[in-house]
Amino acid sequence: MRTLPVGDRALLVELESGADAEALHAELLRRRAAGSLPPVREIVPAARTVLLDGLDDQAGLAALLPGWEVAPPRADTGAVVEIPVRYDGPDLAEVASAWGVSPEAAVRIHRAVEFRVAFCGFAPGFGYLTGLPERYGVPRRATPRTSVPAGSVALAGPYTGVYPRSSPGGWQLVGSTDAVLWDPDREPAALLAPGTRVRFVPRGGA
Repeated sequence: MRTLPVGDRALLVELESGADAEALHAELLRRRAAGSLPPVREIVPAARTVLLDGLDDQAGLAALLPGWEVAPPRADTGAVVEIPVRYDGPDLAEVASAWGVSPEAAVRIHRAVEFRVAFCGFAPGFGYLTGLPERYGVPRRATPRTSVPAGSVALAGPYTGVYPRSSPGGWQLVGSTDAVLWDPDREPAALLAPGTRVRFVPRGGA
């Protein structure tokens, strides 16, 4: 763990891995809920970092963090969101081949996982979901698509994600959903927030 000051009131915490960043984020939320975290306005996780913004005592928290015992987030904590999916993506067969299974088996594998939103980025409402075993990681496409439809369920590296709007993208598309990932007129606007547990459930008999 390494801490870096950002301006006068923020702290960037660099971790060894994405799992470490998820664990620290969960610990920070737990301590804030328990009232044992020094005042902080925002906690923003990323792939291997966590940013704490709006601190009253930047140096004090930087000195405390290395001494914390941080355990992996408990599987049964956090809100649960179910996303109905039809596994009709154009890359499903390719992903199944990379996994060494049939497309039907690939669907069963993906659907059996309870995912967790590690962090958000790329576009408003886009969550990077972890939970697939490491052996099921797949590379991004060699040539990104110029337009990926909104609602596309996709895989890249260790992550699963859902495109909240039509945009270019290089992830492997395995399915689609009608769920609205981002709605500025909704509170909160994002369906998925860091720490949220996510399950993919059948849609339309898929």
